[in-house]
Amino acid sequence: MKLVSWNVNGLRACVRKGFLDYFKAVGADIFSVQEIKLQEGQIDLDLEGYYQYWNYAVKKGYSGTAVFTKEKPLSVHYGVGDDETEEEGRILTLEFPAFYLINVYTPNAQRSLARLPYRLEWEEKMFTYLNSLDEKKPVIYCGDLNVAHEEIDIRNVKSNIGNSGFTYEERGRMTKLLEAGFTDTYRYFYPEQEENYTWWSYMNKVRERNIGWRIDYFITSKRLEPKLKDAAIHADIMGSDHCPIMLEINF
Repeated sequence: MKLVSWNVNGLRACVRKGFLDYFKAVGADIFSVQEIKLQEGQIDLDLEGYYQYWNYAVKKGYSGTAVFTKEKPLSVHYGVGDDETEEEGRILTLEFPAFYLINVYTPNAQRSLARLPYRLEWEEKMFTYLNSLDEKKPVIYCGDLNVAHEEIDIRNVKSNIGNSGFTYEERGRMTKLLEAGFTDTYRYFYPEQEENYTWWSYMNKVRERNIGWRIDYFITSKRLEPKLKDAAIHADIMGSDHCPIMLEINF
């Protein structure tokens, strides 16, 4: 089974920049997207052979998630029951016979860290939610998690310590999750691979110089490790300030 996750930073714009070419070429069984930035009826994707599930933000041109899957899920859930989470369209959970897929666009703490308290509340709710699902069946948690976990996951370490996405608090929440029985699948295969990033600023030549952050993840229940086949970062794929990531797993 091949799974792909991509923060498209506006799906309509990404479609104009080649999204469908990549979508068809990669042939994922499940394709998750974040930050779709649209409302119902604003796009009509002809994805033959795929079921489509959308979680739109109430605010126009903001946030939102979607999942395109070849296999019809047993159930679909939007959010975790939190009103603001529902309004921002950030969480989409699909239940399949062998696992749960949770597609997430984690809120940014913002440059001034004004939203850090909310972000940390979010992390606690997600920790509880993921563990509650994991008690029932294995979990595949993917998306833009808006945190570079370790120093190896960011190009300019010293100048970014304490910045949004690289605070000790946010990184500590990721550590807590992994220690609770989850696996960062990319690091499982490539524990020491440097300079492999998934997001770059739009500032001039930042991507060309590979000054990036790894903030997009596939995280799985630890007991799925024997089924993991490979993980990849498709940094050559353009169309967004993020690139797609892929997980191959045997079910």
